[in-house]
Amino acid sequence: MAEHRIYGMSFASVYPHYVTKAERKGRTREEVDAIIRWLTGYSQEELDARIAERVDFRTFFADAPAMNPARDRIKGVICGVRVENIEEPLMREIRYLDKLIDELAKGKAMEKILRAPGPADS
Repeated sequence: MAEHRIYGMSFASVYPHYVTKAERKGRTREEVDAIIRWLTGYSQEELDARIAERVDFRTFFADAPAMNPARDRIKGVICGVRVENIEEPLMREIRYLDKLIDELAKGKAMEKILRAPGPADS
């Protein structure tokens, strides 16, 4: 089976679309960056560098310093597919990010998007 073309696309070419989607709904670039940092473990400086370097999605996720272990709490449908059922690891990571940006654009609170533990999780 052929590799999905998004794997070879530069993260920098898609990043502005994440920001635009959020800003159209009254959210901010800073919130988009916070979501990406939460998911990947990149610092803001590292994130900015990865964007400037125009790395592809494969490299962006492969080089992520610390993928957030709470990302498995991300559930729901994106592009008609349940993210928790995506078997290919890289595609699942990309769709996790898509899902989080969707939640931001839909007005969800950052605490919920970032899967902050609630009282029941303590």
